[in-house]
Amino acid sequence: MAGAIIENMSTRKLCIVGGILLVFQVIAFLVGGLIAPSPTTAVPYMSVKCIDVRKNHHKTKWLMPWGPNHCKKLKDFDEAVSRQIEANDIVFAVHIPLPSKEMSPWFQFMLFIMQLDIAFKMDNDLKENAEITLDVSLAYRDNMFDDWEEIAHAIEIRKLKCTFGSPKTVESEGRHYDCDFLPFMEIGSVAHKYYLINIRLPVNDRKGINVGIGEIKDIRLVGIHQNGGFTKVWFAMKTFLTPSILIIMVWYWRRITLMTRAPVLLEKVIFALGISMTFINIPVEWFSIGFDWTWMLLFGDIRQGIFYAMLLSFWIIFCGEHMMDQNERNRLSGYWKQVGPIAVGSFCLFIFDMCERGVQLKNPFYSIWTTEVGTELAMAFIIVAGICLCLYFLFLCFMVFQVFRNISGKQSSLPAMSKARRLHYEGLIFRFKFLMLITLACAAMTVIFFIVSQVTEGHWKWGDITIQVNSAFFTGIYGMWNLYVFALMFLYAPSHKNYGEDQSNGDLGVNSGEELQLTTTITHVDGPTEVYKLARKEAQE
Repeated sequence: MAGAIIENMSTRKLCIVGGILLVFQVIAFLVGGLIAPSPTTAVPYMSVKCIDVRKNHHKTKWLMPWGPNHCKKLKDFDEAVSRQIEANDIVFAVHIPLPSKEMSPWFQFMLFIMQLDIAFKMDNDLKENAEITLDVSLAYRDNMFDDWEEIAHAIEIRKLKCTFGSPKTVESEGRHYDCDFLPFMEIGSVAHKYYLINIRLPVNDRKGINVGIGEIKDIRLVGIHQNGGFTKVWFAMKTFLTPSILIIMVWYWRRITLMTRAPVLLEKVIFALGISMTFINIPVEWFSIGFDWTWMLLFGDIRQGIFYAMLLSFWIIFCGEHMMDQNERNRLSGYWKQVGPIAVGSFCLFIFDMCERGVQLKNPFYSIWTTEVGTELAMAFIIVAGICLCLYFLFLCFMVFQVFRNISGKQSSLPAMSKARRLHYEGLIFRFKFLMLITLACAAMTVIFFIVSQVTEGHWKWGDITIQVNSAFFTGIYGMWNLYVFALMFLYAPSHKNYGEDQSNGDLGVNSGEELQLTTTITHVDGPTEVYKLARKEAQE
């Protein structure tokens, strides 16, 4: 009986393989924790109030907050009132990055959130459900002497959600509202050295534009970008892991094609899982250093979605192939109830991502959360995806329970076997259960490290050693799933060992009666593992 490598490998060799994989797993965490810096950096920007007194504001003119050609500035709005400067003539200018610094393609993306400083005033109160209209423009240049080139221009509306902790009386005038941060902008590449943002707050009393939004004192932005040092470590990991998974995938499929039988569904799914992992690993991000590819964030989301959908499908099929009877086995159509929620949930998340980051390819200031319709649509997609995920885990838990029940039922026939044969099959069943527990541990570690990275300060200090927790989470979990896929393809590849009639009946001490008991219903159809065959026999009985 030929089985998988995991079933024919000695315990000592299996422990060695497990130890090597564990060492690589520890290295993956240490690379992020000790070598890589924090994944992202947040930089606060204070806008500068510039005066634009041109009659036609639609003609392109970029106002710089500092530098040799800086704009005429206002200290505050009291100065604007005293100089009779209207609100439509004031532009909030932000230069990215701060003076004497440059942006780099290694930063990969830029995400900006906005915070408004709004003061309370009796004759200009902030009305309920107020909306602010922003006339925003974004430009770039690659040296300090070039002209600014426009990237995007848009008129965006944001809802203000503010609270005021004091009574609204004359004594409270001048105190600031406590306002939520507003989504402002996201760009999927940082291909240029300098960026400039001009923000106007057009006022039109007749149309009710920017009326009842309180007295805005300042506009602050917080820019978040990926650290260049982390990007280099991340690219290095992808470059190392790509050939590793690709080689084991080719080796795995070659061993399957050498078999006299056709590949079964479980073997095809493991191979597909390897393809999806390779799809994530291929370091196409290297091209983003030389090209302005703003779609890389969306492309990364799609690659991750394909992998996780494939991983969830594998778990379902892996359990199902060890519990279903022969008629339902080895057919993808037999899993439509379980795989269906995965497909629906993945499609909903894909549509949501296209509605957000897909639109941002043309308008980086767009956010689906800024309108009631967009918010309801986004929540609907997320809720449907959440329901599908819950249904999936209910199906998965039920199938895992069925698998263990089937195998436990098979264990009742083991005492009647000879000692050598009994030990052989007990080892097979133990290794199958061990793989199930490893799968559970990988999923649990992903959730645990995600929670830890969210609740900690981002780094731990042990004496003189600083461990970047967030970086360790990204590199460790990424390395863990690569090792998981690598181990699956290695351990579940067909073994070259073959327990023939003489070896089985001689070395394992099996008499013809035992062999008949174990193989009468399984010899006509081969499977990838002996546990696979045992589980099918139990399901048929």
